[in-house]
Amino acid sequence: MSMYQKLINKEATMSVVGLGYVGLPIALAFAKHIKVIGFDINAERIEMMRNNVDPSEELEAKDFDGCDITFSADPEDLKKAQFHIVAVPTPINQSNHPDLKPLLGASRTVASALKPGDYVVYESTVYPGCTEEDCVPVLEEISGLKFNQDFKVGYSPERINPGDKVNTVETIVKVVSGSDAESAEDIAKTYELVVKAGTHRASSIKVAEASKIIENTQRDVNIALINELSIIFDRIGINTYEVLEAAGTKWNFLKFSPGLVGGHCIGIDPYYLTWKSDKLGYHARVINSGRHVNDAMGAHVGKQVVKKMLEQNKNPLDARILVMGLTFKEDVADIRNTKVVDVIRELRSYNIRVDVVDPFASPTEVAHEYGFELAEKPKIASYDAVVLAVSHAPYRAMDEAAFEALMKDDKGIIADLKGLLRGQIERLNYWSL
Repeated sequence: MSMYQKLINKEATMSVVGLGYVGLPIALAFAKHIKVIGFDINAERIEMMRNNVDPSEELEAKDFDGCDITFSADPEDLKKAQFHIVAVPTPINQSNHPDLKPLLGASRTVASALKPGDYVVYESTVYPGCTEEDCVPVLEEISGLKFNQDFKVGYSPERINPGDKVNTVETIVKVVSGSDAESAEDIAKTYELVVKAGTHRASSIKVAEASKIIENTQRDVNIALINELSIIFDRIGINTYEVLEAAGTKWNFLKFSPGLVGGHCIGIDPYYLTWKSDKLGYHARVINSGRHVNDAMGAHVGKQVVKKMLEQNKNPLDARILVMGLTFKEDVADIRNTKVVDVIRELRSYNIRVDVVDPFASPTEVAHEYGFELAEKPKIASYDAVVLAVSHAPYRAMDEAAFEALMKDDKGIIADLKGLLRGQIERLNYWSL
């Protein structure tokens, strides 16, 4: 009997290792069809999920309804599963090199529970070759089993988009792959239980790994081009968004916008590819240049705000600035690798007092991750400039009068990083990327 058949007959159990933004939605989706063990090393998060609470604040309590799932922080429980999905973070270190500690740690945990006939499918974004060259040896060494003889491996990259209620696990085509024809078929059919949009069966694990990493690399390079253009257009004295609007009237113009490139994907994944490229003796010029441009945008924004203040005869040493929004994108609580922090650090390097507010971010997480406190609310009539960094829904509802109320005087500056207020500001000093 195939692994797929065992799963749908509930004669086999799936485990999902890592229950963050990616793992939990997948675990719950599968748990509506098959038996699932949801595993995470954080016992506190596990307890929240047992009470139908998503620690990442992406899912609602009703999303847990009707799910055949057991949440556990005990690695011993993984021995009850035969089909393991690994969905842990793949960050970078301070040198912008891949940090595989979470991935290899999860591999060791799964390997300790691995039995003959089991499957292990990785969803974490990695460079091509990582699954077979880095993870499989760990599985073999600790389990004592032989790859493809005793256990099978697959790769199916995650495509979760935090905060997106339209493009979800069910509606995004899933790329799948296996270590042989049998596992590729079983893995594809298993994912088709929950992915209504269907699957794309990649010819190999390396192809599937590469397909994921270039999704984000392509976006990163394109945004870098627009960011560089925004710097040029600012010096020319024209608005980037107006240029993009005009250029966008051509049918084949690619519509990207300038901005801060952070988060857990676009700002990180290209470094996995360039690292692998370097190991193969090739320096990836375009990708590295794009990363350089995007990584420098936070400091560029900070400098431009200071420049605008000086133009208004405002002394930075006496100034106070409000930064509105800290998360890496609008209407989510996710603060991972947010580049708004680079703007804040640049402003504070001029000894400017900076207040930061965000209706979605957790003050506790911000203090732990970045070492500063969120203000509970803005101070009325206190600011020389406002940096509208993230276009959260409450900010989208504000008009010019609302921003004027925050300013110290009529020379207040609005730095609108998303172009949200373009054409709406008449009295305050307005600047956007």
